[in-house]
Amino acid sequence: MEYTHKPVLLQECIDALQIRPDGIYVDGTLGRAGHSREIARRLTTGRLICIDRDQAAIDAAQERLGPWLDRVTLIHSNFSSLAEVLRQAGVSGADGMLFDLGVSSPQLDDASRGFSYMQDAPLDMRMDKDAPLSAYEVVNTWSGEELRRILYEYGEERYAPAISRAIVRAREAAPIATTLELVEIIKGAMPPSALREKQHPAKRSFQAIRIAVNGELDALPPMLHAAVDGLNPGGRLAVITFHSLEDRIVKQALQDMARGCTCPPEFPVCVCGKKPKVKLITRKPIVSGPEELEENPRARSAKLRVAEKCETFDI
Repeated sequence: MEYTHKPVLLQECIDALQIRPDGIYVDGTLGRAGHSREIARRLTTGRLICIDRDQAAIDAAQERLGPWLDRVTLIHSNFSSLAEVLRQAGVSGADGMLFDLGVSSPQLDDASRGFSYMQDAPLDMRMDKDAPLSAYEVVNTWSGEELRRILYEYGEERYAPAISRAIVRAREAAPIATTLELVEIIKGAMPPSALREKQHPAKRSFQAIRIAVNGELDALPPMLHAAVDGLNPGGRLAVITFHSLEDRIVKQALQDMARGCTCPPEFPVCVCGKKPKVKLITRKPIVSGPEELEENPRARSAKLRVAEKCETFDI
């Protein structure tokens, strides 16, 4: 079967990474390997390290990256362990790294994984099927207060108090076992006006539970710092986010690393000695154009931010 998957902001990512045929690159979120294919096919003597926490993605990449496997290393791991992954792979410095933080299409499209609020499946939502925590545990064992917190913080769900109370009431009668059971409980806790909104009423809650299950936001700051530390001077870091929480974290981390001196303004000279680690290539995020949005509605919320590691100079 011809491989036709086109990942989000593909050309923009390739342009941002400024790929050299002999360079070393990292795709920290392999997914369906769409970005990786375009990086690998541009390499000759270079090397591409592909990381994914989902073993299914690693297995599928054997075929999807088949023509270029001589220059590709596939690693089953979480990008939160980026520094250790690079060390074990023998990579002392990369020329570019890409992280696409969206849930991959196969995870969304495979109903059995429990990510979708449109199809019935066991409550799961684990990106790594071997991980101990699933959506079932979160929904059925976490306190009402903790459920309210994650729905509000991770889902930005304004009806978080009512939804968390409804979940606690429902599970007292019997465990909530499937995605559509949870959808009905969420809908039942929301006012009629919310049910008439264009967005599916369970979207924000499912996002929040997925983030909690996979520890997505907690892993971001250490990954971003490890990525910059692992880049060669002049190397590029490209990060695609899909919701405001992720984008806020990425924006803040990159701005902090680009800032340099943190001395108070009234100091006549710098005494902190802090130098910028990166320069921001994108002051505002790159977003999808009309043509991509027509082909792929999932790209609507995608934002790409790019930074370049500063050159180092010995004084």
